Amino acid sequence: MSGEPDRIAVRGLRAFGYHGVYPEERREGQDFVVDVVLGLDTRAAAKSDDVADTVHYGELSGRLVAVVEGEPVNLIETLAERLAAACLDEPLVQEAEVTVHKPDAPVPHRFDDVAVTILRRRG
Repeated sequence: MSGEPDRIAVRGLRAFGYHGVYPEERREGQDFVVDVVLGLDTRAAAKSDDVADTVHYGELSGRLVAVVEGEPVNLIETLAERLAAACLDEPLVQEAEVTVHKPDAPVPHRFDDVAVTILRRRG
């Protein structure tokens, strides 16, 4: 593939997890919101009109939710890394931009969003 890859995005994926540094986060859990933008070549899928030639974003979403609902970590940076790895497990995905939002982060001030965004590329 030459130039910039095509993009498939899933935004606002919600899941409940027990991630965080503080004991109450680990005990009570909270909602996390995930955005992923995948870089891949979609020309084969466009030509064949077959989901087997692209990323099935419904199935990938299920795997991402399982990561958020899975083993707790302290940092959303670590969670983002695990989510990016799940995206890159898709054979066609060459890069994955992952944002993890923590809307109920334990911040003692008013805020709109707490998020970490990472970009990972295949090998």
